[in-house]
Amino acid sequence: MMNKKSIIKFFSYKFIRFIILMVAVAIFSFILLDLSPINPVSVYLKGAAVSESQRAILNEYFGVGVPLQTKIYHWLLNLIQGNLGTSLIYRAPVLDVIIDKFTASLALMSISWLLSGVIGFLLGVVAGKNKGSWIDKAVKTYCYAIQSAPSFWVGMLILMVFAVYLKLFPIGFGVPIGVRSTDASFIDWASRLVLPTLTLSLVGLAPIAMYTRNELVQVLSSDYILFAKSRGEKGWDLVKNHGIRNILLPAVTLQFLSFSELFGGAVLVEQVFSYPGIGQTAVTAGLQSDVPLFLGIVLFSAVFVFVGNLLADISYYFIDPRIKESEFND
Repeated sequence: MMNKKSIIKFFSYKFIRFIILMVAVAIFSFILLDLSPINPVSVYLKGAAVSESQRAILNEYFGVGVPLQTKIYHWLLNLIQGNLGTSLIYRAPVLDVIIDKFTASLALMSISWLLSGVIGFLLGVVAGKNKGSWIDKAVKTYCYAIQSAPSFWVGMLILMVFAVYLKLFPIGFGVPIGVRSTDASFIDWASRLVLPTLTLSLVGLAPIAMYTRNELVQVLSSDYILFAKSRGEKGWDLVKNHGIRNILLPAVTLQFLSFSELFGGAVLVEQVFSYPGIGQTAVTAGLQSDVPLFLGIVLFSAVFVFVGNLLADISYYFIDPRIKESEFND
């Protein structure tokens, strides 16, 4: 059994990596934003004429002309105190904006993540078991095609087919136009979630299906599978008893590691469907040089991906008993 010392060592190592990651992401994000040609004051004014004194006030408010090292120092100091600053666009604390927008994205990303993992794994198992058949060729063709297509292009295609031509679902937005989010019904909200969820799921299941298929093909050609066949095992019993248990761990690991692709896909998909989530907010913050909000979302995305990797590591303990002790002691 894994002892308490191993657990403390494991999580201490992960915590140190987490702190280093956060500091590195913050510094590099600041540098990239500082190199950006976008002037936040000009974006805010949108061509409106103002006096020099008014522009000076706006420059001070947006931090224009402040040395980069000073910006980084004050921002990290506030971050240690749990203060991410105030959004220049929403005029609200960055943390409140992130929580509000992520709540809208949570259903989209979680449903897509579950669907892509389950369906992708099942497709991979079916294709691997029937290697060389028309089912296998169909799954591979789909995976190759969808992996070479950008998620925003897939989203636009789905939008045109199901919303514009067939008119089965609304074109976009989180709730109907003119209706406050608190007044929208469950049907209003769910109907606008279908197409973005479908897009993320179709894109996300391709790597899981292809990886699972290839792993199962390798497992079914191994020596111990040949020995199991010689004992009379065959068909789905053979796959269930010897195949799935050997491909489940890498599939689960890959699914948790896909948190980064999930977040990146949500950014593009939310733009296509005008879905008011964390992805669309990140694009708006970047284009309008809302530095506090953009940095907060960048840090949040880093935490999101880190948690996915951590869950993948922890899943080893529950799925594969052969590496319980070694994984937590390394």
